[in-house]
Amino acid sequence: MTVDFVFPANPVVSVDIAHSEQRFPVNRIFCVGRNYLAHAIEMGSTVDKSNMEPFYFLKDNSALVASGTSIAYPPKTSNYHYEMELVVAIGSAGFNVAENAADDIVFGYACGLDMTRRDLQQKGKDGGKPWDLGKNFEQSAVISSIVPKSEVGIVTEGAIELRVNGETKQSSDVNMMIWNVREVIAHLSQFYHLQPGDLIYTGTPEGVGPVVPGDKIEGSIEKLGSIELAIQ
Repeated sequence: MTVDFVFPANPVVSVDIAHSEQRFPVNRIFCVGRNYLAHAIEMGSTVDKSNMEPFYFLKDNSALVASGTSIAYPPKTSNYHYEMELVVAIGSAGFNVAENAADDIVFGYACGLDMTRRDLQQKGKDGGKPWDLGKNFEQSAVISSIVPKSEVGIVTEGAIELRVNGETKQSSDVNMMIWNVREVIAHLSQFYHLQPGDLIYTGTPEGVGPVVPGDKIEGSIEKLGSIELAIQ
């Protein structure tokens, strides 16, 4: 039966897959907060893994934009930040996934930018309110091509870097995550039935900072390639 919508339905949001004609249809975007200790400290917090759990926020899949895009400086902010991240693409369903089985539901990995209206995020924090205005807005989730796990194996380490106008701002290793990919999947899957098409932005290292119109952002993760974004 043909469904008669009152207005055209949104198209499927998808991401390019490296070396493939196929595309990865995106379901949800989960983001891990404060997953590198040095970044948590620069944000005025600390993390003790022995008595704390990961926490998350979500972005709409409509926030996704591809690497290489030029985007406008967003509205209602004067402190617009980059955050370079490893992105995990989920390829099969999982609920209450054991850590030693977490790799089984991973389709692949990508480079990501969690763009942030930092002043609005801080306003939310200060008022004990959600971060949505600071985190979940148009064109705030930038992503490179997804590299299938079959091509790179299990990513547990590798240099992660970000440059603004050629100047290095972030430089770390994904093995510095407080909760690694397996731990994040195992924990998150206690609260959500993870589905094919879900993306997990796994957190950013220290060195986040503002960009302004005219800036060019370039990032890279070892074995996964690079990501680019221009601010208009």
